[in-house]
Amino acid sequence: MKPRVSLLEEDSHLDPSSEISLETVKSRAVKGVIVLTGRTFLLQIFTFAAWFFLSVFLDAKEIGIFFIVSAVVNFLRYFSDIGLAAALIQKKEKVEDTDLRTTFTVQQILVLILLAVLYLSTPFLQKYYSLSFDGMLLLYALGLSFFISSLKTIPSVLLERDLNFGKLIIPEVLENLVYNFTAVFLAWQGMGIRSFAYAVILRGVVGLVAIYIIRPWKPGIALSGTSLKRLLSFGVPYQINTFLATLKDDGMTVILGAVLGPVGIGFLGWAQKWAQIPLRFFLDNVTRVTFPAFSRMQENKEELARTVTRSILFVCFLVFPSVVGLLVLAPVFVKIIPRYEKWEPALIPLALVSVNVVFAAATTQLTNLLNAIGRIKTTFKLMIMWTALTWIFVPVLAWKFGVNGAALGYSFVGLSSVVAMYIVHKYVKYSILDGIVKPGLSALAMAGSMLLLRDILPVNIYSVGILVLVGIGVYGTVSFIILGGSLVTDVKKSLTTLFQR
Repeated sequence: MKPRVSLLEEDSHLDPSSEISLETVKSRAVKGVIVLTGRTFLLQIFTFAAWFFLSVFLDAKEIGIFFIVSAVVNFLRYFSDIGLAAALIQKKEKVEDTDLRTTFTVQQILVLILLAVLYLSTPFLQKYYSLSFDGMLLLYALGLSFFISSLKTIPSVLLERDLNFGKLIIPEVLENLVYNFTAVFLAWQGMGIRSFAYAVILRGVVGLVAIYIIRPWKPGIALSGTSLKRLLSFGVPYQINTFLATLKDDGMTVILGAVLGPVGIGFLGWAQKWAQIPLRFFLDNVTRVTFPAFSRMQENKEELARTVTRSILFVCFLVFPSVVGLLVLAPVFVKIIPRYEKWEPALIPLALVSVNVVFAAATTQLTNLLNAIGRIKTTFKLMIMWTALTWIFVPVLAWKFGVNGAALGYSFVGLSSVVAMYIVHKYVKYSILDGIVKPGLSALAMAGSMLLLRDILPVNIYSVGILVLVGIGVYGTVSFIILGGSLVTDVKKSLTTLFQR
């Protein structure tokens, strides 16, 4: 009989000559996931509470302009280091100071070039999107924050490479608090789009100062041909994949801005923002830990397969019920929250883009795995597929059916992720049943019970509480039946690992 897969099951060793042993990698990876998820849980609640208030104080057009301008800057951002930072993290050997200074130098050159392109193109952007003075101010503020962010790259890489996420999260906490408090306060004061502009600048400055205090590093200029060539061998293919992801997401937002207009982008962006809440809570933290961890395990395929399955199960176990709860409760919230009925047109897009989110819970980890084991070309082919499908379905359906059509296009792209699951399984024999299917069945049971109950209960805040309790109870019960005692075992191992020195 095949044993149950535990999320945090322990095992084995690495070559003692390695920079970090496998046991250390696993311990730090588990601790990193727990630390990041635990410490950021309340922070994420604060973040999305801030988003909720912003969506109350601002209208769809103002939020749409923020999404469009952010997409333009983010599109340029991914040209800023040609994958050198990721190459430093993935590198098996010890990173030399020459590698760090070369990466820093190349990145700053690229950032300055891209900022010049951004500011020279502002007349076109202003005309194309009909940006007001406040919209232009936001564009300039995001450009400045882009430069500030580039200065934080090397200290962040050093902390990630050492899997020292406990320290890495401190600047992010400070940035988050400063940005959200500033944006919400200024929006409440009626400053509209300027709220975002002032908030992003303050966020950048606070984060820059904090990370250099936590992980001091003396910036320096260097251009080593040997170091650059070695890093580019991984970095360029990695960055091409990242660029395709950017073209698929931010690039599409740039195009849809002209098709749907700021109001349409506001509705679509609202739907995407709320649908992605579960990913921001859980997936982002796990992905940041598993990329360096998978990279260190790439020579041990059996252990890697078990770890991949556990990481996917961990994410899906948390993301699936979160998506179900969001979709069931969203129509209730729109009706009972004052000034929130304006978002009712975004409910159908919310349901459609959630399909993409469900598949992303698994496939993001899989592409992360491919990058970590050096299968960059395979990731590249998958990204070409997703980008092509996005650019085929989304704009055409948006042109024909508006915001709902664009959301439907994103759901079609999400369904294509089954191709990635099949391909990755050929390289690493992870368990689709344990990692994806089992939490999926529990989430379906939860959805059925909540939907049946929602049709019976009156629309008020007390019904929300009842639905939440029933959903948690059904999901927990069915999960325990399907997954067994491994859930309890994993919690115990998580706590033990977290409090180890």
